[in-house]
Amino acid sequence: LKILELILVAIYSERDKKLPYLKEIDVKINILKILVRLANETKSLDNKKYLALQEKIQEMGRMAGGWIKSLK
Repeated sequence: LKILELILVAIYSERDKKLPYLKEIDVKINILKILVRLANETKSLDNKKYLALQEKIQEMGRMAGGWIKSLK
C-alpha cells in the first residue's frame, strides 16, 4: 500500500519534485523483494507463487527504474 501511495504522490507532483518519491518507491520495492524471498525460504510461500510474485516485483522495479531514468 505504501508503494501505491508513493506512486500516486509522484504522479501528481511537479516534475522537479518527483525524484525523491521515486527513490523511496525503489527502496520499498527492494524491501518487498527481500520479504518475498524470505517468505519463500521459510516455506511460507510455495515456489510457484514465489516465482509469480518475483516476476511482478521485478516488473515494478523496471518500471520505477525507467521512470527515474527519464527524470535524470
